[in-house]
Amino acid sequence: MHLTFRRATRADLEAIVDMLVDDKIGATREDGSRPLNARYIAGFEAVDRDPNQYLAVVEEEGKVIGSLQITFIPSVSRLGMWRGQIEGVRITTARRGEGLGHKMLEWAIEQCRQRGCELVQLTMDKTRTDSRRFYESLGFKASHDGFKMDL
Repeated sequence: MHLTFRRATRADLEAIVDMLVDDKIGATREDGSRPLNARYIAGFEAVDRDPNQYLAVVEEEGKVIGSLQITFIPSVSRLGMWRGQIEGVRITTARRGEGLGHKMLEWAIEQCRQRGCELVQLTMDKTRTDSRRFYESLGFKASHDGFKMDL
């Protein structure tokens, strides 16, 4: 498996949205129609111009097979520590179960180290029991409860 990890470009956006839609939870909240919903384009542009955001894709032989987003968060607490927040981890259906998620998270964690982060965090929907086991196998601990509010 020869993988290329790189910053996403506008040309990757359809593939990223397809992975977001191709998900039990994502199917209920994402829009896979074409042309792409303008909100995806605006979201991509906002992420792309923010130096503390890294929307990444994983390619194999020129085809996007995975994606994730890292947010680098400065802080005053914990002596001004930087955190890396990993979200939106997706892999194309045909490639799940091959260890690609493990490689993607290792890569993302290394990006956080290179940016000076001292902590990496992520959230996941509580219904994703397989994801929970996966993240725990990488060393993540469910040390905090998270809360969200739709606005």
